[in-house]
Amino acid sequence: MLTKRDRPPALAVALAAVAIAFFVLPLLGMLLRAPWSELGGLLSDQATRDALRLSLECSLAATVLTIVFGIPLAWVLARVEFPGRRLARACVLLPMVLPPVVGGLALFLAFGRRGIVGEYLDDWFGVTLPFTTGGVIVAEVFVSMPFFVITVEAALRGFDHRYEDAAATLGASRWTRFRRVTLPLIAPSVIAGAALAWARALGEFGATITFAGNLSGKTQTMPLAIFLKFEVGDLDGAIALGLVLVAVSLIVLVSLRDHWLRA
Repeated sequence: MLTKRDRPPALAVALAAVAIAFFVLPLLGMLLRAPWSELGGLLSDQATRDALRLSLECSLAATVLTIVFGIPLAWVLARVEFPGRRLARACVLLPMVLPPVVGGLALFLAFGRRGIVGEYLDDWFGVTLPFTTGGVIVAEVFVSMPFFVITVEAALRGFDHRYEDAAATLGASRWTRFRRVTLPLIAPSVIAGAALAWARALGEFGATITFAGNLSGKTQTMPLAIFLKFEVGDLDGAIALGLVLVAVSLIVLVSLRDHWLRA
């Protein structure tokens, strides 16, 4: 039983209740307006299935690339001193605060057919990214990797180096120390960062539509399909697709709660 001293201030509880309601009410609005009797038919549409498939494929591919490149990047930012490290970290984290449409425009100017890199990709290798499925993956990596990097870097900065030192005294190489000691101990942060990056990639809209377009079956992910349905006045279809993303996101957040707490 809480004593009077342990009870939280009434004002804090009231403000917290208002804040919780602020997040719950939009979800409640979707649930109340959802066309439950027609949900199966709305979700069985071929364009909807294509958008869902594309969203899952691209977001998972983006997450794999995020892990492959994000772990070394986080390690360098956390452990290696080099000139301009603060600037490099700021550039890596910039997509977290950059408007997604601006990010898509920046990607287009870098990797478009006349971009500073895309021109050579097209001329030398015949690789074109804008308005392709590959472009969707690139856009999702761009906006989601910072969430992974900042999570893993924080874990590496708080890591107790004595474990690595003990492994070094036993003759373990740097790679063995990282693989057998460091990585298992920061695994909760890696999992949490990967889940957060995947959720961000799954919900990406602005950079995708700017860089990859909105082509059904090719670049139209679930968020883009929701926007299109809402734009043409198909509110029931937009709600149905939105509920799918809400359900998937909630499942991920709830199932990985313990990993986030340990991270």
